Formats: sequence, C-alpha cells, structure tokens
Amino acid sequence: MEGTTPRTIKELYRVTEAQSARFQYTISASMLELYRNDLVDLLSKGNPKAGKKLNIKTDKQGRIQVENVIEEECRNVDELTAVLERGNEQRSVAATQMNSESSRSHLVFMVKVLGVNKDTGEQSRGKILMCDLAGSERLKKSGATDEMQKEAIEINKSLTVLGDVIEALTSNQKIIPYRNHKLTQLMQDSLGGTAKTLMFVNCSPASSNLDETLMSLKYATRAKKITNTTKKGT
Repeated sequence: MEGTTPRTIKELYRVTEAQSARFQYTISASMLELYRNDLVDLLSKGNPKAGKKLNIKTDKQGRIQVENVIEEECRNVDELTAVLERGNEQRSVAATQMNSESSRSHLVFMVKVLGVNKDTGEQSRGKILMCDLAGSERLKKSGATDEMQKEAIEINKSLTVLGDVIEALTSNQKIIPYRNHKLTQLMQDSLGGTAKTLMFVNCSPASSNLDETLMSLKYATRAKKITNTTKKGT
C-alpha cells in the first residue's frame, strides 16, 4: 500500500501535466534531516556541492528558505520518487525497546513548483512540505542510553517547542516562538503562514501505550485549532 508522500508525488504530476497546455512547470526537490538540532542534507552524499553549512533564512517575500541545500530538478514521477528513496536511505534510525526501527531525527521533504503562464509569462510558486516527525520518547520505557538518550532528549525538546508554537497560534499570542528550534523555523510557513496544512497522528492500539496515545491525541486536538488563510504564491 502506498503512503502519503508517493501518492502526493503522483497527484502533483497528474495536475501539472493536465495543465501543461497553458503552463510550463519546473519541479525541484530537497530532503533534510534534523538530527539533534543540526540540519543534514540527505541528498549530499557523493555530491560535489556538499559540505556547506545549512542555514534557515527568510526571503524578501517572507518565505522560509534553506541556504546551501541541494535541490534537484525532477521531470517526472520516477525522478522525484528516486530522490525520496535516496534520501530515506540516509536517514538515522536505531532500535529501541518500543520500536525496531525508531527514527532518531525529523525528516523534511521539500518540493518546489514554479509555474509560468505560456501566454502572459506570469509566474506562480508553490511548495509542498512533507514532515515525518520522530516520536516523543519516555526514556525509561524506550530503554534509550548513551547517544540514543541524547537523541531522545533532543527529539522531545523539539516536539515541546512545536507544542509551544501551536499553543501560541491557537491562543492568538502576539509573539510566536518559531526561532526556539530549527524544526519550528522550517515549519513556519505551514504552521502560521498561508498554507493548507494536514497533520496525521499515528497512535498505538496497545493498552500498554495508553499514556502515549492520549498525549498524541491531545497534541492533535491543539493543532486542529490553528487557522491558516491560504493564498496563491508568487
């Protein structure tokens, strides 16, 4: 069964191909791992442009950009799928007492779409941000030790900051703490910007994980209260 991201890729090309008579589209992708609050370019392996420090910037239009990240142009479904698979192979995972392949990082898959009207030359820009967040961990229950313990602490810290941002947005606070963590900086466009945002929460059906499931559902309930106003990108 296909997951959300492969289905999104297919739908993206279906839509752009259906409008190809009027618009010329350029689609590019990048893939990042946020590991212990450090950004890692998952497409950099073997790439001569790799090695530069990744920085999160805001451009003149207020859009979030990652400086020095490798972006690859993808002409069709197969090329974009190959980028996704190549990035996934580089992701940091490890076994814990709760998960045989526990993600030790947050994964961010960014797809940019540039559309040019063939008659007028007018440009429109869009971005799809797919975030696979590492799950929060109770150290005693997961059995994480040493380096994995440090990873778990950082994961929990980032999710706490994300919760703080969600709380600030839903309570209409004037100051939103996006800059408290790189995760929330990356997600700023989606959380409090002009995007349409979907959140999928995975819950364990096991009674032994009742507390974790309840926390996840409460987290989702808070996020559901965020209101964004979508608009066309230029």
